[in-house]
Amino acid sequence: MPLHVPPAPAPALRTVLTALGSPTAVREARTPSLLHSQGPATPELPLPVHVLDELSPAGAAATRLAGWRFLIRCGERSVAAADTMLTPDGWAFSHFFEGPYIASTERALRQAETMSQPYQPRLLSVPSLYMLTLWLHGDCTADGATGHPAATDLLVPLAPAPPGIAAHRPHRVAELLPVLTHRVTPVPLLGSPA
Repeated sequence: MPLHVPPAPAPALRTVLTALGSPTAVREARTPSLLHSQGPATPELPLPVHVLDELSPAGAAATRLAGWRFLIRCGERSVAAADTMLTPDGWAFSHFFEGPYIASTERALRQAETMSQPYQPRLLSVPSLYMLTLWLHGDCTADGATGHPAATDLLVPLAPAPPGIAAHRPHRVAELLPVLTHRVTPVPLLGSPA
């Protein structure tokens, strides 16, 4: 089934296009593959980036939109990504970056396209675990900038995943969030009151 990629805000896309057209922004970015790429660089696959700041013992999760991420394609492959963020003045370009999450995101998206159910792809960051997942939201008509993970949505941990969590293995939210909650809950010290 095809993925239903939510449309990014036009001002967010414009800021990325402006940054790509700026020799200074590209040169100052720590992205050698973008700097040395051959041919035009185009932003593709805009994904809303949600942050999961807090997990409750029940596994319920509240998220907030942190920005939009665009994969930057040169030729046949993505060589970098561009993040945007919402400021009091509107959408602004944040930074370019490269690294393992670029290829891992592409792999997870290709994997999701082979699933029988349609999904809306998003990214979900779990800063307390240094973890990024592809969040496959079951409501394809939802506003990509809002909402929270439903129990039946899928989370696909991207590589590198935290120890003990397999990258690229889809998990239902209802199954993975309790595991993540247990990992971020501090273990009581011996002799301390419970």
